[in-house]
Amino acid sequence: MEVVDLQKQFFETFSQFGLSKSETLPYWREVESAYSGKQRHYHTLKHLQYLLNELSEVKHKISHWHILMFSLYYHDIIYSSISYKNELKSAELASERLRDIGVSEEKIEKCRDQILATKHHKTSEDMDSNYFLDADLAILGASEEKYQQYTDGIRKEYKLVPGGIYRKGRMKLVKKFLSMDRIYKTDHFYEKYEEKARANLTSELKLLQ
Repeated sequence: MEVVDLQKQFFETFSQFGLSKSETLPYWREVESAYSGKQRHYHTLKHLQYLLNELSEVKHKISHWHILMFSLYYHDIIYSSISYKNELKSAELASERLRDIGVSEEKIEKCRDQILATKHHKTSEDMDSNYFLDADLAILGASEEKYQQYTDGIRKEYKLVPGGIYRKGRMKLVKKFLSMDRIYKTDHFYEKYEEKARANLTSELKLLQ
C-alpha cells in the first residue's frame, strides 16, 4: 500500500487554492490539534493516514481529488461520543474553512455532502463519495489484530457509556453491516475487503452476544 505523508498532502491540497505553507500552517495546526485530543483513541491522525493510504490506491479514479482531501481532513474534526451532530458540525466547520480560502460554493457543497454521508454510509450517486465512504470502512476488513485495535479504540471513546448499553448499540451497528447486500459500494473495496470484513464483524458479534 502506498503511504502518503499526511501533512504534506494537506499542504499540497491547500496550495491548489493559492495558499502558501505559512498561510496553510494555522489550518494544519487546527486539524492536528483536533485529532490529537485526549478523548480520541480511534478517530485520530492515524485514522486520517489510514484513509489517505487507502484512497491513494484509487486516486486515478477520483474526479475531484482535492475536494475529497478536504472531506478526509475535516470529516471527524468535531467528534464527541455523546453527540449526534458530529458530522453536521464537522461539515459546517469545513464549509467555513473552505470559504475562508476562496473555494467555490459548488465545491464546498460537494465536500459538505461527503462529510454528512459518513453518518449513514448510504450509496451515493457521486462515485467520489462512494470511494470515500468505502475507505472510511476499510478498517472493517483489516487483519484480526488491527480490527481488535479498532474496536478497542471505539470502546475507549465511548468509555462513559455503560457496558450493557454500549454492547446493545454496537450489536445493532454490527448487525446492520452484516445485513447489507454489500458493505462496500465500489468494486475496488468490495474485492479487497468484503469477505474479511464480514468475517471480522461475525466474530465480533459472537463476542458481543
